[in-house]
Parts: sequence; structure tokens; C-alpha cells
Amino acid sequence: MDTEILELQNGIRCVFHPSSSPITHVCILIGVGSRDEEEGKFGLAHLIEHLLFKKTKKRSTHRILNRLESVGGDLNAYTTKEYTCIHASILNEYLDRALDLLADIIFNSVFPEVEIVKEKEVILDEIASYLDSPEEAIMDELEDIVFSETELGHNILGSEADLDNISREDILQFIKEKYTTDKIVIGISGNYTLAKVNRQFTKHFQAFPSVSSSNRERTTVSNLGFVSTQSKPIHQVHFMIGMHAYSQNNPNKIDLLLLNNMLGGMGMSSILNMAIREKHGIAYTIDSNYSVYSDSGVLSIYMGTDASKLNKAVKLVEKELNKLKTNPVSSFQLEKARKKFKGQIALSEENRLGVVIAESKNVLDYGRIITLEEVFQKLDKVTPQSLLNVANELFVEDNQVFLQYTPEHINSF
Repeated sequence: MDTEILELQNGIRCVFHPSSSPITHVCILIGVGSRDEEEGKFGLAHLIEHLLFKKTKKRSTHRILNRLESVGGDLNAYTTKEYTCIHASILNEYLDRALDLLADIIFNSVFPEVEIVKEKEVILDEIASYLDSPEEAIMDELEDIVFSETELGHNILGSEADLDNISREDILQFIKEKYTTDKIVIGISGNYTLAKVNRQFTKHFQAFPSVSSSNRERTTVSNLGFVSTQSKPIHQVHFMIGMHAYSQNNPNKIDLLLLNNMLGGMGMSSILNMAIREKHGIAYTIDSNYSVYSDSGVLSIYMGTDASKLNKAVKLVEKELNKLKTNPVSSFQLEKARKKFKGQIALSEENRLGVVIAESKNVLDYGRIITLEEVFQKLDKVTPQSLLNVANELFVEDNQVFLQYTPEHINSF
């Protein structure tokens, strides 16, 4: 049986991915994230994600947390710039229990003042922990610079000042305006008939009234060609190059996904890892990443190295980028890269929770599911010339941001 999409009259949709496994993975994905917050209230979407586990009209915090754990299940959540996701993994026999709980925490949470105060403190500890990890902090700060003064240009966790400004009324208003039924998709992967999934989905989600919301404003990027060096109480230099890149609907996205994987993607055989680490031994970690958003994107290169080796490492990175701009990859290189990327994508299908969340995102973003076969067909259409064109469009100085964290006792780059 293929993956099916169900929809209720109120606009809530359900993705059902059949599986013969005894384990069910369930998610509720909401097309709302940190980019939907107002200035001065940054961190609100993430705070709400924490508070959804605290109390509903019929359940205490204890009952929420134990509802699935008591039968060996797992319940968790995360917030991104464009999504909020709550997910659960349970034995197949507990689907009804999981859907009942997810519906309850999304639509019936009451947000007690005492829990709001408590979770703000928890998030402040989370921010402190995050700032103690420069390899994580620098990646988020790079995006803050690229998207400066736009709704994508602030940290998901927020700040102490903004968290202090957020009230219970702000929380309730945000949910009322943003958690609309047209932005909610339920994902289910388990060993069921379509009829059973439809009954359970309808039972738990049909009662909620239909509410829709307007589309987001498009992001305009202007803060490029920027260089920032910051002294930190660290021992290693953390360095990043960031470039404004393609949005999720851009036809060149597939070319950049492949090019990024070749440049510094998964595995030890990437261009940057072989040239910088394996050949010269001057960077313990070096990789690249392509973050795709609904109306924008960022391509970034990260490396951690000793301060004395930084200049050479940066020159070697620039050399590899210039090669990709100057010389088309050979047909052999392209086919090798294509096979590697296809294999990595296919292996990721083993993560059933990740698959059903990805399919739910497809439904939110495109109104349908993008199949593995479609992705492979698009990859087959990538050519050496199309990769060369992408490199020449993106790997240019006025499209780059440089960010560096330097040990306090070292002169800046």
C-alpha cells in the first residue's frame, strides 16, 4: 500500500505511511516556527512547544508525561524557524492513546502561569548550554547575520529579555492566530488498514473548527559581504562562510543539494574533507550545509582548526570553491556523486519517524508527497554545466558572509 493523504472538513490533514513493523511513529506537524514571532517576543514558538507538555483541561503534567511512557512509548518535540513538531513512538496497539494525547496537548493546553515561569528558567539554562557549544552557536549566528532584520534572522531560543516580555496572553494570542487547521498535518507510520487510520484520525481531530491563516511575507536578504570576528573563551578557532542560497521551490535546489553533498556533506570523502583534513591535516572538522526555507536558503561551510593554521585552511577552501566555478566536474565525478547521494537518501528511509515527518512537511509545503523516485529523477537531470552554473552564481564574494570565533589570547583573522 502506498502512502495516503486524508483530509477532514476542517482542513486538518493526515499522512498515513503503512508499515509491517510492530512500532508506530506518530507526529503532529504545525507550519509555525520562530519566523512567525513578533519582534520583542522572540522565543515564543519554542516556549509554547515546552508548555504543551505541562497541563491541559483534563490532564496534569504528570498524566501527560506518563500517558505514553507508562506503556514504553516515547514523546518529544522540537521547534524550527518554520515548523513545530510533536512526535511519539509506541507499540501499534496504542495508536488511539497517542492520537488522543496529541490532540489534547495541541488544542486543550491551558498554560498555567507557574509553568510559564518555570519553563522560562529551563529555556534560559538551555540558552546557556547552547552558548557553551561554539560549534552550534556560530552556525545560528551566521544565519542571524545573513537574514539580519528579517523574520528568519533571530535565534529560535530567543533571549532573556524577550522571554521576560512574553505573557500568557501573548501565548494564547499566538496560538489563536497561528495554530490554524490549514497548517496542521498528522503523520502516522504503522501496521494498520487505511480504514482504521481514517477512523482514528476522524475521531480525534474532526471536532475542531476550521480556521485558516494568511501566507507569510517573503524574506528579503541584503546583509551580505559581511565579515565578523569575535573573541571567545575557547581554545580553537571556529570559522564559517555563509552564502544566500535557493528556496525550497527554486528549480536549482536539487543541483545545490547535490553540490553541497559533494562539497562537504555526509561521509569522509567530501571535497573539503579530502582537501583540508586528509591531505593537509589542518582541520579536525570541516563540512558544508544547505538550509532550505520556504522563500530563501543558506549554504554554509564550517571548520574548526588551530589559529596558526586558519589562514592556510581558508585559502584551501577558497581554492576548492574556485575549482568548482572554473572547471565542470567530469561525467565520472558526477555519476559517482549521484550514486553516493542516492544511497544516502535511500538509507535515510530506514528512519521511519524521520520519513513520516518529512512526508508531513511535503504535505504542508507542496500539498502532496514527493516520492523517492521523483527525487532520483531530478538528480538524474543534474549536469556538469548545471553544477558549474550554480557554483558561479553562489560562490562569489558579494554573496558571502564570514564569521569567526577566535580564542581570546589570539589576534583576529
